[in-house]
Parts: sequence; structure tokens; C-alpha cells
Amino acid sequence: MGKNVTKQLKDVLAGDLICVEWSDASVGKSSGVGVAIDVPVKSWGVFIGVFGEKSRHIVIAQNSFKYSSGVFDIDYTAVPLTWTLGVVVIAKACIDVRTARELLNSFLLGGHRALNKRTFQKRVINHAGLG
Repeated sequence: MGKNVTKQLKDVLAGDLICVEWSDASVGKSSGVGVAIDVPVKSWGVFIGVFGEKSRHIVIAQNSFKYSSGVFDIDYTAVPLTWTLGVVVIAKACIDVRTARELLNSFLLGGHRALNKRTFQKRVINHAGLG
């Protein structure tokens, strides 16, 4: 990761809509011309934060499904900082701080959402009179 990316991330806040330009890993295809190395990618999404212990990643939410108050399911992309070429802020505070915090909490839960226990109505089937 270059110092340029560090500077670009310095003023990015959770909830900002950003575009991350990065190089993906190699892709090999059975048809076409050979193997592509350093595949250029642009990913747009709402900035959640930078995470990772061994390898730091920029995490952006690309789709957010709000099931109930405070419970989200997120489609996200985690881009390794070492693969990042640049970050552009498209819109500051695209979502409010509270919602950004809820997205972060949902991301950190890692798919272990706890939904409130609900009582479901059971369907009663009575075929006794249908000879």
C-alpha cells in the first residue's frame, strides 16, 4: 500500500460512499488469450472501515438488507490495502452515522445474527370431512 492510499483514507469516515480502485489476483480462463495478471477493479460502496490483523482490508458495504431495527445482512467487499491503488470519496455521509454503526455491528457479527424469537402461527390441516 502506498502512502498515497493512506492519505486518501485519512479523511474517509464510516458512511461515506467511496470508489476503491485495486488490482485483483490473477485470473486464468480456458478460452481467450492467456492469463491476466493484476486485473484492474473498481468497487463502489459505503465505507465501513479498515479491518484485519495479519492483512488490513478496506471493507465496503455494497448491498444492505434491513430485516428489523438494528439487524442487517450485508453484501460486502474486503479489499486488501496492499492491492489498493486509490480511493475516491463520491459522497460524504451517504448514510447517517447511526446506520453506518449498525452496518458495522452487523458486519462484525459475521453472519451470527440473533433475531428475536418469534411465535409463528401453525397451520392446522383437517381432512376428516373430505371423504
